[in-house]
Amino acid sequence: MAVWFTVALAISLPAVTYSFKPLFSFEGDSTTHREITQRAVLRKTAEVCRDIAASEGRDFSLTIDDSLSTGMVQEACSSTGTSSSLLSTVIFTAFIADMYFSNANVDLIYALSEAHHFDAETFQGGRDVITAGVSAVKASVKLENFITGRFQLGGVFHTLQDFYSHSNWVELGNNAPYSTLIKPDQPLQNLAGPTTPTCRNCTGGNCENNLLPDLLQQGLLTSGYFNVFSPEKPAGKCSHGGSLDQTSTRDPVGGINKDDVGSSHGSLHHKAADLAVKATMELLEDIRLVSGDKNFLRLMGLSQSSALCFVIDTTGSMSDDIAEAKRVSFDIIDSKRGTQQEPSAYILVPFNDPGFGPLIMTTDADTFKDNINKLSASGGGDNPELCLSGLQLALTGAPPSSEIFVFTDAPAKDAYLESTIAALIESSKSVVTFMLTDVLVSRRRRRNSQSSRSLSQLDTQLYRDLAQASGGQAIEVTKSDLSVATSVIRDSSATAVVTVFQVVSNPGQPDNFTFTVDGSLRNLTAYITGTSSLTFDLTSSTGVSQSSSQSSGPLASFTTAGNLRRLSLNTDNQTGLWEIRVNSSEPYSVKVTGQSSVNFIFNLVEAHEGAHGDFSLKEGRLFSGGNASLLVSVTGSDTVKVTEVTLFDSSGPTEVNGSLQSVGSGNFLVTFTGVPAGDFVVRLKGEDSSSSSRSTSSLFQRQASTKIKTSSVSVTAQANNTIIEPGSTISVPFTVTTTTNGVVNDSATGTFTVRANNDRRYTSSSPSTVTIAAGDGGKANGTVTLTAPASAASGTDVTLTIEAENTADNDINYTVLRLSIVAKVTDINRPVCQVVSSSTSCPSSSSLCTSSQWEFMANFTDGINGTGIESVTLRKGNGTLNTSKVVGAGGENITVVSYSASCCSQNVELAAVDKVGNVGTCAGQARASATTAPVTTVTTAALNTTSTGGRTQSMSHYLWLSVAVPLLWK
Repeated sequence: MAVWFTVALAISLPAVTYSFKPLFSFEGDSTTHREITQRAVLRKTAEVCRDIAASEGRDFSLTIDDSLSTGMVQEACSSTGTSSSLLSTVIFTAFIADMYFSNANVDLIYALSEAHHFDAETFQGGRDVITAGVSAVKASVKLENFITGRFQLGGVFHTLQDFYSHSNWVELGNNAPYSTLIKPDQPLQNLAGPTTPTCRNCTGGNCENNLLPDLLQQGLLTSGYFNVFSPEKPAGKCSHGGSLDQTSTRDPVGGINKDDVGSSHGSLHHKAADLAVKATMELLEDIRLVSGDKNFLRLMGLSQSSALCFVIDTTGSMSDDIAEAKRVSFDIIDSKRGTQQEPSAYILVPFNDPGFGPLIMTTDADTFKDNINKLSASGGGDNPELCLSGLQLALTGAPPSSEIFVFTDAPAKDAYLESTIAALIESSKSVVTFMLTDVLVSRRRRRNSQSSRSLSQLDTQLYRDLAQASGGQAIEVTKSDLSVATSVIRDSSATAVVTVFQVVSNPGQPDNFTFTVDGSLRNLTAYITGTSSLTFDLTSSTGVSQSSSQSSGPLASFTTAGNLRRLSLNTDNQTGLWEIRVNSSEPYSVKVTGQSSVNFIFNLVEAHEGAHGDFSLKEGRLFSGGNASLLVSVTGSDTVKVTEVTLFDSSGPTEVNGSLQSVGSGNFLVTFTGVPAGDFVVRLKGEDSSSSSRSTSSLFQRQASTKIKTSSVSVTAQANNTIIEPGSTISVPFTVTTTTNGVVNDSATGTFTVRANNDRRYTSSSPSTVTIAAGDGGKANGTVTLTAPASAASGTDVTLTIEAENTADNDINYTVLRLSIVAKVTDINRPVCQVVSSSTSCPSSSSLCTSSQWEFMANFTDGINGTGIESVTLRKGNGTLNTSKVVGAGGENITVVSYSASCCSQNVELAAVDKVGNVGTCAGQARASATTAPVTTVTTAALNTTSTGGRTQSMSHYLWLSVAVPLLWK
């Protein structure tokens, strides 16, 4: 979900970016944080898939190196092993983007924090930042809260990666990562003291040898000082370097950073970047051990299918709707379970009045079935329900770009949330489709109620507006026709669904619309919503036509349910330009989708000028009349040539053409000049000459679903931390400005309505208005406070939306912040392993291994004050693992591990994870040992043993004889 926030500091210090460049490198051959993050994620994901394949006896032929692409990894990780099936990498690509955008934003959110960049020898502070962030990631993953986990993980990546660019670790000759940075129970050693000189002056601008020889000979660790305001630094200390760093002008002059090839130590840039990749992979391996392979791949976003998400009204008249939601969801589950097309998650949010929620999110289909089976229609009272409150939970809880289906037959009691919902739709890029029943008869029947309830056209228009803003639909049907309309849910659950064309005409008028059918498209479907008087004609690229009077014809067969017409198009051998002519004077919509590997994602970005000028993710709406930039990533083909990216507003119609600049690997920076006020969608056109297409070279077009709106209001917010402890309060300062042609108007005045909403309904305070007075420089400031209750579970999150509205112009903008709820972790010690015994019965000849077994036993402890061992898993080995709990002589809890395997698999490696995610590992192998140790005894009463094979055995009165064997520590 695109929920990162732009801080006010980015406005006052636009050039402060001092690290590996965040996103792009336009000069030289430098490596960015984006590339480091993507390489590490792809390589580690591929390694996990390789290990899973090995454990399942499948082949895995992918070469794991820095040349990997999302498509290569996605295909190799597919258990089907077939390259002929449609492969969508858009989810994987989008989730990796979430991580590298979060990474890049550290340069804005914490621009002057020495600890977040390992500047000024703040090694302990930097490691504390990493430790806190990793704890937040592990707490989130434990609850399967992968959205927040990715958000926090990206930030941790930045600090960890900066260490290799900002310190002298590379100059000391190290070729492996500094693992102590992610192991807080180990001491940081060989640090240069606060008065130890570390640098000498650079000579003639050459800084290659400015580190003092004594420092290097003693192997002391240092990093450069950095300050944009003052040249002050301790005597003899190194500076970061660069034109922004004032400390680099004072003796010793120069710097030691390796941010790019042109930096002070730019000759070592690529080595620093390579070590940053390895360090990021090492951190990911630690996360993997805690989360397990399956959840690790979910955290990375490796998925072919989106989530299945329902928001359901549970009041009295909704029995038929609930039954249909059950039917269609069970049908999808049963037909896709165990396949690549199985939904990546199942989400359910019930609502009524006065209640809504909770959000139920699971990756287990049977759990979802159980919960939807528990829904029943009852009560209701007055007519309106808390529909938007339920939708708010879904928008903040579902993965980005999800398709959310809302079932209701009542107006929204919480219509005041409309602008908040619109902000969350734009921020998350999720598509919302409303299933509105009995709107046509304008009547609502409730149990235990004698009166009729109506869903007026004004009530319905609210749902239509939100659906259109998201690229979804407002489908209005009778309850008896609902089962026909829910075919759109099954359509959306298919793999690799793309939007080819979409338009809304309001007010309605007769019009002709064209769209391009390319050779990669399969199963094209058109959806037309409108009144019963609407008619249409369809013409293919070869000139064949069909009218709406033909429910089945040469080009399509279609069904009608309420205001929806669903057309299954027959496009065989008819690639090229198609046309739909719609005749209606009432509002209507047209949407054409299909299945194709070729798709794209986009993110709004904004430029920051200066010596390290780059881009960062832009939160909120584009500024009316200003320039705009998009990062567009094309997925699914290495042979795509993008020829055109436009912003299109059908109400004008208005079309703004973008200027394209390739930034590698299917990514394009697209810039637009002078974007007028309006509601735009992103359209992309190009050519694809891939062999999978049905023609040698095929023109194609795709369209993003979510509308991009413009505003002359700017809202920026700054939080001093993105992590809140349960029971604590956070203050979030925000600034409101107005813009003229995209530039802040520092002479503007005015009063703005402020709305601050959070999805958890946590206690919050904020001003209802802020005023820009004369002489304020065109800015108004305010503060939102938010308190997380003491009962808030560690690993959850809260999404805060701050909106500012110029009521005179009905002009709104917003910023969205996602904050992690994480309890303070005091247990930083890893579980300790003691090997008890290892059998030596394996034959020396490998040809005899199948007839022999060997055994390995070890004890894991987490100490008296530890949180306790939660799990023990196999990192390496192909045998049976059993665990049991005993109490040691000192009162400590001991997890006893026994492992047995065929002598054909003579190595074992174990990982123990405690309750806060600390990981301890040890290893053993089947080999003779002539050394014994003193005998120690552990006794216990009855206990349970759990096997990796799923067996549970009862064991009692154990007496363990500890025999020392070589211990292989990791």
